[in-house]
Amino acid sequence: MIKSKRRFPDLPHLVSLIDWKIPSIHRNRTRITRAMTISDLAKIAKKRVPKVVFDYVEGSALDEVSYSRSQAAFDRVEFTAHALRDVSKIDPSIEIFGQKVDLPILFSPTGYTRFMYHVGEPAVANVAAKNNLIYSLSTMGTTSPKELADQVPQARRWFQLYVMQNRKDSLSVIKQAKDSGFEALILTVDTPVSGIRIRDMKNGLTIPPRIRLSTVFAIARKPIWWLNLFTTKKLEFAAFRGWNKTLVELAAAIFDPATKFEDLKWLQSVWGGPIIVKGVQNLEDAKRLAKMGVDGIILSNHGGRQLEKGPVPLELLPEVVKAIGKKADVYIDGAVLSGQDAYAAVAMGAKAVFIGRAYLYGIMAGGELGVERVIEIMKRDFINTMALTGARNIAEVQKTGARLRNS
Repeated sequence: MIKSKRRFPDLPHLVSLIDWKIPSIHRNRTRITRAMTISDLAKIAKKRVPKVVFDYVEGSALDEVSYSRSQAAFDRVEFTAHALRDVSKIDPSIEIFGQKVDLPILFSPTGYTRFMYHVGEPAVANVAAKNNLIYSLSTMGTTSPKELADQVPQARRWFQLYVMQNRKDSLSVIKQAKDSGFEALILTVDTPVSGIRIRDMKNGLTIPPRIRLSTVFAIARKPIWWLNLFTTKKLEFAAFRGWNKTLVELAAAIFDPATKFEDLKWLQSVWGGPIIVKGVQNLEDAKRLAKMGVDGIILSNHGGRQLEKGPVPLELLPEVVKAIGKKADVYIDGAVLSGQDAYAAVAMGAKAVFIGRAYLYGIMAGGELGVERVIEIMKRDFINTMALTGARNIAEVQKTGARLRNS
């Protein structure tokens, strides 16, 4: 039997292996930097915000089947991989409206962002600016277009619009976005009425949150979140200041069930810049919109928050790209929770993906630092997948492709 030869420990070598660090007083900052996935950030977020806030972000309509199906679709993706290619240099950048974007991952418009973190939309836009990405501000945002432009003037900004029942209200926010230097308009078309979100209804979600007996216990459990709420400016919809209704009541007053294709023509005449239509859920509508001259469409089921059991955007993507990909940019959103998810959509033909829940988990977990960590994680995964599949740029990603397995 062969045995190891014993010797005295090499003390200098032993000391060099010791990696002790003084514990940081910024414990949450350490947790954020150690998060390896978006799921890790979601777990941190759940501990830092009240249940009503986390449920608003994570929840979907009714039984939440649509969102589950969107997640399951990404699980079915299979990549094509090419070996023996020089992948020492990877370029994940794309060009949108004549300007370079460093990664085909854009920030979706999400409402009530100051509800998740007291700085709100400017914190997300600042991360977009630092990473040369695009941020989209929602009509239902807690920061106005002018306020965002004043605070983060260096960011590329798109504005998301709901065609409201009172067209004068729509014109007012359109003018403010145009005057504030917003580059493009995103028209959301999958919300003629609000979806039925059971979690929010059970939680009695309002903006601003109403103080009930249960709120007292919520304050005790999440004191920092509530302190930030009470010591910063009033939480309200920037475009609808003065409202104090539940989200369902507010949606009923704002969303217009009579919106038609003809309204898009009106919008094109008053905006005069690039228009992207969000919430397209079938091939026929995509073709009609392309024929009308829109600059892009976003295949989206609103993150499963509107029509329950609606189409899965990723499954719809290949046929839409084949039909209109040369006439209009095709984007996709919904359940994009990793760089590999983003790679899958781009490999299947999408111009880029929009993320929503992913960065909201980040901002709930740690504000701007949390959003920055989301982009770091997704960029890491995206570039790693490019290298492992042998794709050195986005053109090669799309040439290499990906497919959905049947099971």
